[in-house]
Formats: sequence, structure tokens, C-alpha cells
Amino acid sequence: MSTSFFDVARRPKWIGALLLSLAIAAGFAALGQWQLARSFESQVAPEQQTERVVDLDAVAQPQQPVLAVATGQLVRFEADFVAGDYVVLSDRINLSGPGYWVVGHGVVPGGASIAVALGWAADADAAASAIRTLQNDPPASQLQGRYLPSESPQETDFEAGQHSVLAVPELINIWPEAPDGVYGGYVIAEDAPAGLERIDAPAPSTEVSLNLLNVFYAVEWVIFAGFAIFLWYRLVKDAVEEESASEPTVE
Repeated sequence: MSTSFFDVARRPKWIGALLLSLAIAAGFAALGQWQLARSFESQVAPEQQTERVVDLDAVAQPQQPVLAVATGQLVRFEADFVAGDYVVLSDRINLSGPGYWVVGHGVVPGGASIAVALGWAADADAAASAIRTLQNDPPASQLQGRYLPSESPQETDFEAGQHSVLAVPELINIWPEAPDGVYGGYVIAEDAPAGLERIDAPAPSTEVSLNLLNVFYAVEWVIFAGFAIFLWYRLVKDAVEEESASEPTVE
């Protein structure tokens, strides 16, 4: 009578091997679950600390780069605006569509300068009209808004006086007087002055995305777990075949 797979598998030796294989497979499965969890956790944006309004100087200082923790942070600060330093930026998208930003040159009590995107206008004439109003009736000195890093300078039509990016280095060259220190980022004002619409400045994205490399590692651990069980099966199968081959042949 030939030896069956079940006859060999239920022997204490192979039962112990099966328990060991299951323990190894469970360990690999746990590692796969941990790796998969990391593929999500590593991409989760920090908790919405940005939506708690803090003093500007608590997250940024003049002449310093914009830190990641400060990007998108709601801030409050005090600044007086320089009457002749308003700038219009073209090709700025808002909820109403493409249009223009009016950007002011604010000076904080310590003397440092900060660029403030005050509001959006649908056309250049409306932006120019808003600036004329601001020359005589500047914005309130108590301000609140979202702090963002400077945009990268790009080629713009300087001869025509057109600008389309809010690049702090460009503004420094445009402002008639050199500032006594300048913040590396700019603020989008929470409230727009009369004649302008509020600029849409949503909170930084908190969407969760997959880290595909971690997902690949998680799949590998699952494969290893399956291989641990398969290895036990293959060893038992080999033992069955070996015993069957050694059994005498009945004539």
C-alpha cells in the first residue's frame, strides 16, 4: 500500500514543521500589513495646523527661507502699505476665472517688507481702479491671510510693465526704494479691499496617496508568506515520493 500525503503530513515531525511554517508566514503577513500601512502614513499631510491663525513672526522671519512648516499657514500681522508700490499681476486664476492680482508692499513695525496679494480683478481696468482707491485709502494695517513661498521668477514683458508671477526677488527690483529686510514668502489677504474680489487660497492638500514602492514591498512579504507554506508542502511531498520509491514492488 503506497504512502499518502496525509499519512506523512500528520506525523509529529511534519506537524511541527507546519506550525513553524505558519508562524513564519504570519510574521511575513504582519510585515506586509505594516509595509502597506506605511504606504499610506508616509503620504498623509500633517494635521491641519495651517488653519490655526498664528503671528507671522512665529513661523517666518525676514531674510530667511520659507520653511515647510510655514507653507500655507494662516498668519496675522501688522503692516503699513507704501502708496506707490502696488503691482498688478496678470494671468492669475481665481474662482471667477483668469484675471489680475493687485499686490501691495507692506512694511511691518520692525521695518521689514512683505508682499501682500490683496485681491483679484476680472480685468486690468478694474485692477488699476482699485489701485487708485488704495493710494488714497490704504488697506487696514491689521492683516490676516495665508503665507506662501515666493514663486519662481520667469521671463515677463518688463518693457510693457506686465508681470504674471508673484516673485519676491522681482518685486524688490520693482519697488523704488530698497527694503530694510524682506520676507521670503508672501501673504494672500483673507479680506479683499473695495473694488477687488477675495483671492481663493484653500488649505494645503491633505489627500492620502499611495507610495507604490511600499506597496511593492508589501506584496513581496505576502509572497514570502505563501512561499513558507508552499515550502512545507513541497518538503512533505518529497518525503511521500521518497517513501513510495523505497517501498517494495508487489508482483
